[in-house]
Amino acid sequence: MSDQQQDAPAVVVSTTGRLGRLELNRPRAINALNHEMVGLLQEALDAWREDDAVRTVLLTGRGERGLCAGGDIVSIWKDAKAGTHGSARFWSDEYVLNHAIKTYPKPYVAVMDGIVLGGGIGVSAHASHRVVTERSSLGMPETGIGFVPDVGGTWLLSHAPGELGTHLGLTAGSVGPGDAIALGLADHFVPSERLEELARRLAEEDPDAVLADLAETPPEASLPAQRSWIDECYAGDDAAAILARLREHPSPEAQQAARTLAKRSPFAVTTTLRALREAAGLADLGAALAMELRLTVRFLDVPDFVEGVRAQVIDKDRNPQWQPASLDEVDPAAVAALFEPLPTGELALPTTTGGPA
Repeated sequence: MSDQQQDAPAVVVSTTGRLGRLELNRPRAINALNHEMVGLLQEALDAWREDDAVRTVLLTGRGERGLCAGGDIVSIWKDAKAGTHGSARFWSDEYVLNHAIKTYPKPYVAVMDGIVLGGGIGVSAHASHRVVTERSSLGMPETGIGFVPDVGGTWLLSHAPGELGTHLGLTAGSVGPGDAIALGLADHFVPSERLEELARRLAEEDPDAVLADLAETPPEASLPAQRSWIDECYAGDDAAAILARLREHPSPEAQQAARTLAKRSPFAVTTTLRALREAAGLADLGAALAMELRLTVRFLDVPDFVEGVRAQVIDKDRNPQWQPASLDEVDPAAVAALFEPLPTGELALPTTTGGPA
């Protein structure tokens, strides 16, 4: 496969030496993922799986702003407004891709430079080798738009130390490189000025050896030092109780978290909390992705999703009118119904993938 730069493909696929390169190429949209891009990524990975000439895969994003700002949320919003549910196919294919990355039989190096949100986490944080830089900002912003973490986000966040992932997921926060490594979302810190060297050397050398040479001590993480109040406040399965504990805690950081959490969609926060608790007890990433598909498909019919995207992305008035307006008013039965098996069919993952689940 060759670089077809003149045709401006949404994913530039190329090979150099022993390296297969995947470059997300929608820089003006911070490489937001659409269905075409998911297909191009899957096609390349499938082709390279049995290609002995390709020993390592490298994922990067073109442009200066980041690897990937998430899924093409405006298209999904239009689908939700129209009630057509075409996004279900996109999510299904996207989650199959996320699982393929996790189970890929060859080293998959993801450079999580700049902004990495939502769907960008899905194509990078399941990689075997995850690289952050001083410019990295990683997050799952879903509760801020009336949605739930997906692309395996529930699996990643629920396996972070203590309740750090719960804090990040419920508040829709973002973290820098030090905290990304501390939370288990990334592995190596490489300064951005050395990324070209990284790509060049991966074409000839094993990624473990290259990263052992290029990786440096990451910036200090801030969240682990706050574990005491985070673990205390975010314990349990009751979102309203979590908010109450945050409000009552004397820590300024807890107070700020309370103010942030109170602005998120109560329905999405309650659903996210349950999803994180469920994911923590599931067998593997595939099971978490199957659960997430049930949630995302059904969230197309949740009023908060359409309203949240309208307020944050379309009209940008930053004033969503959530339904219901408070955590106390969320109906547990309505949340529980989201987790039931899909009558239209569950997520279908390949039975043989050649790597760890």
